[in-house]
Amino acid sequence: MNEIVAMAVHDLERHDGAYQVKPATKTLAVTKTTQRVIDELYDLYNRRATKSHGKFTTAEGYPTEDQVRDYVEDPEPDFLRLTTRMMETLRNQAQARSASTGGHVLFAHFQREARDFLLVAIVSDKLSAALTSQSDMKDVSHLDLEGFRFAGRINLTAWAAKEERYISFLKGKGDVSEYFRQFLGCDSVVQDRVDTTNLVNALKEFVTETGMPEVEGNEFLARAKAICERASRNREEIEFEALANELMPKDPKPLKDHLAHTDRGLSDGFIPDRRALASLVRFRGSTKQWKVEFDRDAVSNRSVIYDANANTLTLTGLPEDLVSQLRAEGLGSA
Repeated sequence: MNEIVAMAVHDLERHDGAYQVKPATKTLAVTKTTQRVIDELYDLYNRRATKSHGKFTTAEGYPTEDQVRDYVEDPEPDFLRLTTRMMETLRNQAQARSASTGGHVLFAHFQREARDFLLVAIVSDKLSAALTSQSDMKDVSHLDLEGFRFAGRINLTAWAAKEERYISFLKGKGDVSEYFRQFLGCDSVVQDRVDTTNLVNALKEFVTETGMPEVEGNEFLARAKAICERASRNREEIEFEALANELMPKDPKPLKDHLAHTDRGLSDGFIPDRRALASLVRFRGSTKQWKVEFDRDAVSNRSVIYDANANTLTLTGLPEDLVSQLRAEGLGSA
């Protein structure tokens, strides 16, 4: 459940190549309509696969973090003042790149699962038709929520806790989305090893959460590893939408939605780290006295037997060279 704290909508207009802000004069009341809009935007944003994640940049000339800090630390937070200041930053960044036609800029401070978020999305109007009471048709204009191209979200709780990543935004391509990243003041440095590890964990979670049979799950993870290794060899960035389409060509949507969910903090557009991919198909562990490593298939074919209750691991089909070493030491004799 998204609990709206405050919400405002300003307009960014473009006339003859120049951008102007038409500021709101008051915040929006929390109604069933505004609640529905935020809930729908939250879900739509989460399902978008092409997102990047980062944190506020420490470089000069990016005022958004200071603006957010002023709002959060104010004993009487003024959301209209915050969003009006942020609109000036957005206008300046849009003007510098001439990369947007403008639109309605929706800001929402909401709480979800004991965490505070600030959502920003640029939406446009869409023309459609409606029947009148006289059974005639007339044009009506409504917000095109599904068609938004620019959006970002700041996890205010994670930011206050100084976590490593707390900003996400839709990537897009080239300068079209770059001005929005600059507006947020987001430093989205790609961390290939970290992003690969996060992807590996998300793929394993998908296998578990969807209840895939063991053999099918192993094959799924092996295919995922092969696709990512191919991208790594060719120095190609992995894109979640393409990955889902290749892994599950008949119905890629469940996997696409799983990877896209913003709360997972996954970024696409990175080159997979081959070392971090190993755990997709392999288990490994060690103590001071021993080290073990085996493929998932070994569990499926019972070459390796794990007893969760006894917390034991039984290895079968030992290689002859290991058996010879053990026998030469007289180990295992009755």
